[in-house]
Amino acid sequence: MTGASRGIGLAVAEALHATGMHVVRVARSLRSRSSERMTDIPCDVTKPVAVKSFVEGIVRELGLPDIVVNNAGIFLIKQLAETTYDDFALTLATNLTAPFLIAHALVPGMVSRGSGHLVTVGSISDYIGFPGSTAYAASKFGLRGMHEVIRAETARSGVRTTLVSPGPVDTDIWDAVDPDSKPGFTKRKDMMRAEDIAAAVVYAVTQPAHVAVTEIRLLPTLYSPRG
Repeated sequence: MTGASRGIGLAVAEALHATGMHVVRVARSLRSRSSERMTDIPCDVTKPVAVKSFVEGIVRELGLPDIVVNNAGIFLIKQLAETTYDDFALTLATNLTAPFLIAHALVPGMVSRGSGHLVTVGSISDYIGFPGSTAYAASKFGLRGMHEVIRAETARSGVRTTLVSPGPVDTDIWDAVDPDSKPGFTKRKDMMRAEDIAAAVVYAVTQPAHVAVTEIRLLPTLYSPRG
């Protein structure tokens, strides 16, 4: 479970833990620790060497995971003219390259075993392009594309894949944006909660083995798209 120290990632980790699963939480800000059915690992998942090291350690100590949740990501709102090369590169590294590194390290083993579940946490921006989302949409559209290819490559292998694409969720990523003061943005009181997304993930991964929940899209009831 990457990006598991706050927001959606933390909520998903807690929800999966509540089902009785042993959860491995991965994030840069975490400290190494283990408790009952919970292991925390600090890792910058944009770094290939760091990902290789933590994956090898987890597989050695706990075995190949049954469920992998690619959630780590950053959020950026800037018009094209304001988006710097560094903005674009960091967004793609975090939102697209990091999920690739995790999937590349773990999915082949799942295929060989004949079971497993890859959950990719995308966004409404993986299928709609909004003004001010040059870097973010590029990363999320790319994430959707990668996930669809993984789905095709793992078909009939016993490995299931789910893309979860939520609309606005009230987490601290909105603090710098202050959507309540901007026209066209969903107000925070009307946004979904991280626990709503966590419930969708739990639903997907707890279905019987013969059921594949391939994609879930979630929007706030009062959502109105900006454009």
